[in-house]
Amino acid sequence: MADGWIRAGIFGISDGLVTNVSLILGFAGANPGHAVVRLAGLTGLVAGGFSMATGEYLSMRAQKELLEYEIEVERRSIATSPQAERIELQRMFEARGIEGDLAARLAEDLMRDPELALATHAREELGIDPSATGSPWGASISSLLSFWVGAVIPLLPWLWTAHGNETTSSIVFGAVGAAGVGAAIGWFAKRGVVRWAARQLLVATLASLVTYGLGHLVGA
Repeated sequence: MADGWIRAGIFGISDGLVTNVSLILGFAGANPGHAVVRLAGLTGLVAGGFSMATGEYLSMRAQKELLEYEIEVERRSIATSPQAERIELQRMFEARGIEGDLAARLAEDLMRDPELALATHAREELGIDPSATGSPWGASISSLLSFWVGAVIPLLPWLWTAHGNETTSSIVFGAVGAAGVGAAIGWFAKRGVVRWAARQLLVATLASLVTYGLGHLVGA
């Protein structure tokens, strides 16, 4: 569970970083002035974070309600048709290679405890744990905070200085951040830290080049 939250956080940081470094450099390419680029970066951080959080909440809420509905259907079946559910459990055990008489005894023992029978049915038939259907608010807040962490990285130079080298600093911050996030993804995915760092850096670079070029072409 902890690894799952960490992975989700890393991907949220990745989204925030790529989104905001692209937005900031797109505005910087148009050369509208320090204050405008800073405002764009702050707006991207806030709006992007809340967009991510809202999407995550709605997605998790829909998934949670669907799972709860399926669990409730199973609960009613256990209450109204216990014999049929017992036979179903027995067949599931037999399909897993448990000998017939033992499978029958296991199914009968489980059906004596409706909640245990429900948990077994949900796990075997639906692939879920009735006590762990997810937290929409937890996922939403996690997405919001992780996005903000990534989005603030390329914005930092625009917050504390106005000496004319903010674009270069933002590129450096974004590149280091992208490589770091990519390395973390590679470490968790067990697919190569260096390869993922290079891949993440390439994605961020391409996105930034496109938006910077567009901003430079269109102008302020």
